[in-house]
Amino acid sequence: MAVQERYDTRPFGPDITAGTGVQLLILEALRRVVGLSTVGWLTGCVFAVATWVVLTVALRRSWTPSFGMANRVTLARTILVGGVTALVADSFERRTPVAVLVALAAVALILDAVDGQVARRTGTVTPLGARFDMEVDAFLILVLCVYLVLPLGPWVLCIGLMRYVFVAASWVWPWLSGALPHSMARKTVAALQGVVLVVAGAGVLPRPAAALAVSGALALLVWSFGRDVGWLWRVRGLAGGPAAAGGRNRAEEGLPAMSRRAGPDR
Repeated sequence: MAVQERYDTRPFGPDITAGTGVQLLILEALRRVVGLSTVGWLTGCVFAVATWVVLTVALRRSWTPSFGMANRVTLARTILVGGVTALVADSFERRTPVAVLVALAAVALILDAVDGQVARRTGTVTPLGARFDMEVDAFLILVLCVYLVLPLGPWVLCIGLMRYVFVAASWVWPWLSGALPHSMARKTVAALQGVVLVVAGAGVLPRPAAALAVSGALALLVWSFGRDVGWLWRVRGLAGGPAAAGGRNRAEEGLPAMSRRAGPDR
């Protein structure tokens, strides 16, 4: 009975349901205020349903005793990312209100520094919270890359897809799943990706300058991933594998040091 109660997701139901409801309200507001198209609205609805399903399944599999304030902050970020996703889908049919898209994305990025602080100060750091935070970060970066495909070209997707390619590669080469030591450079490069993509998407830079800035961000990301892959390769044969060296698992972490709520990088 005790085990069943610990896995019971009913305490989380109101949070997840409320988050889904707020997401739908945001989409309706976007439809009425900025004329969100049917494609954008449906895309946002699919995102909301997918979030509800994934969170429900994750909570059933975790030992988290409560949803917690930090996860509520991350859920708020998820709702903002849902709005960005809807607007990006809309951008392939008509001109998107850039100011609204940039505002939603910028607030989502700013709140990335909040949920981790809340988790640490309230003593609610959990693997589930860290993974939730990371997945929201990674998906936002991918969506912003999709938005920049039209003005800059499909090569921009390399930034958003790199994390997912790394995870897929770790299924083939398990040594890539090893833990990494703390690195401020990795954290800085990760934070830079979102900032550069938002600035490029805002249209405040001439297209050549935006392309140059995004290219620089991509080069730094390739360097960061390459450095970590090289480190994991060098320590793969050590006793206990890479995990013996301490640090965090980059395949679980996603974009370098994107997660703020688990591991020594905090």
